[in-house]
Amino acid sequence: MSKIKKLASKKNETKPLSRPSAVGRKRDDSLDSAIIEAALNALAEVGFDRMTMDLVAAKAKTGKASMYRRWSSKTELVRDALVFMNRHSVELTELPDTGSIRNDLLALVKPKSAEQSERKMRVLAGLGSFFAEYRKISEDISTHIFGGWEKANAQLLTRAIERGEISKSADVEGTCQVISAMTAYTTTLLLKTFDKTTYANLLDNILLPALRSGTKPSGTKKA
Repeated sequence: MSKIKKLASKKNETKPLSRPSAVGRKRDDSLDSAIIEAALNALAEVGFDRMTMDLVAAKAKTGKASMYRRWSSKTELVRDALVFMNRHSVELTELPDTGSIRNDLLALVKPKSAEQSERKMRVLAGLGSFFAEYRKISEDISTHIFGGWEKANAQLLTRAIERGEISKSADVEGTCQVISAMTAYTTTLLLKTFDKTTYANLLDNILLPALRSGTKPSGTKKA
């Protein structure tokens, strides 16, 4: 059972890779959270390639055996830590309804403190070989990390179509993919925060004009 379901709301959630739970042992939700936070701190400090399960266990003040009962590998732990970090970047439990698709989409993005933003940048900068390692166990990394946000965006865009704000032929799936791709590009390659100002520029200059006209946003494949 996924640890993320223990840490975040079940609503609008993408199911991660399944892992067996320890038989006969009661789950300690607070320890799950402590391990996730310790993993993020370790990533920010030493990066994925130098991070070890022993280091995370020490930071979480728990035994390595407790960690392996929850995650079978460092790669899976980091995957869940990234999912946790990204799901706490947007509000997925209650979708906004401002009457404007632009404002609805922007309302999903939560402001972060300077400390939170700095840690996230260090985490992303330190991922190293994580993506190559993760593809050994799953090709669908974008669904696990961005799936919840894409689902929320799709619901908002579908609602905007229903109220006539954007074209009925708007490419909802492609738009959600572009948003995720630009988020990943901004945070992992440019090492900048994907904040509301960055998002507003993307919406105003590229996505909303395409959605209103029904054309495909730049960067998506033709069906």
